[in-house]
Amino acid sequence: MDVVVLTLTASCRPSPFLLNFPLGDRSSLKPAEVPTEGKSCLTSRNPTSKRKRAMKTLRLVPLFAAVAMNFVSAPGNAQEAHPAWAYPMNPPGFKLANDDGSIRRVPDSTAGYTLTQTRDRFAATDWHPEDHPPMPEVVAKGRKPDVFACGWCHRADGPGAPENANLMGLPYVYIVQQMKDFRSGDRKTSIAKRAPTTLMIAGSKAVSDTDIEDVARYFSSLKPRANYRVVEAAVVPKSTVLGWVNVVKESAETEPIGQRILEVPEQSEDYESRDSRARYIVYAPPGSVSRGMKLVQTGAEGRSLPCATCHGPELKGTDTIPPIVGRSPSYLARQIHDVRTGARAGTNAALMKPVVENLTDSDIVAITAYLASLAP
Repeated sequence: MDVVVLTLTASCRPSPFLLNFPLGDRSSLKPAEVPTEGKSCLTSRNPTSKRKRAMKTLRLVPLFAAVAMNFVSAPGNAQEAHPAWAYPMNPPGFKLANDDGSIRRVPDSTAGYTLTQTRDRFAATDWHPEDHPPMPEVVAKGRKPDVFACGWCHRADGPGAPENANLMGLPYVYIVQQMKDFRSGDRKTSIAKRAPTTLMIAGSKAVSDTDIEDVARYFSSLKPRANYRVVEAAVVPKSTVLGWVNVVKESAETEPIGQRILEVPEQSEDYESRDSRARYIVYAPPGSVSRGMKLVQTGAEGRSLPCATCHGPELKGTDTIPPIVGRSPSYLARQIHDVRTGARAGTNAALMKPVVENLTDSDIVAITAYLASLAP
């Protein structure tokens, strides 16, 4: 468990940067694939039919299905508003930094790329080829014009970043099913303007089943690594949003953390260069990790189920259920919220909904901070 407690101001600040994540420009997407301003992605669902279908596919713990089906939701406990800290949105007028043509470098790599090269959506920036086996073509290059390289968004060996999923070591069956859920419309986002998910939905409709199988086989074979360092602090650096990710402002200003998590790159230039070994600082309110451990182990003190019921005794998943340790807190929080709202209604989501719908916002902060502190 990698946790640091700060009692005064946060003195260890990531350096500022202009993020290399050109998703503010959606010109490559067809109009029908990009939600209009203010249009909601929320859809009504039939929980009974979805639950029955999910139960047929769940092979993990029969007891869990029985318990989850009988969960009684306490009125008013579910949090309707989305946790803003988990859904960073680009500010108005967001633009990418200009490329000066210089060759960029990252630690422990002999490779070199210009900023423009790292922005090529049809070429995974591969700083550390020794970290992974040869990439399938769809991971390395995508399929023009509609399928971006999987390794561009999720990095060459799949660790992803706060704006998207860490694919390293996810179960093969799970990856395949999630792509099918994106394609069918069962998996969306609660926030219509979240381009990372919008791009996933568009790509899932253009990619072939064979490509999906190649992607799942590749990423499921990779061993996860620790990318997050949890720092408990009452006061944190002020931040802004660039490219769907929180970044520290250039000033040395600080502010109270409040009831949220602040997740920022540890070394800005490595992240901007799309280095797959980039690490992140997770600022969390004091006491979050210890409280999160209790909530995870007890099932939120009876308001939910212990996470190990589904995700295994070490929370590292099974052959069909994903691991939840060592993951981005903002990513996990988005999944919890999307399940609660029905935006994520694919396989097993009907079983997850009664488990998470009574969690409070402070519960989610504590749980995701604790999970981020654990080794994957």
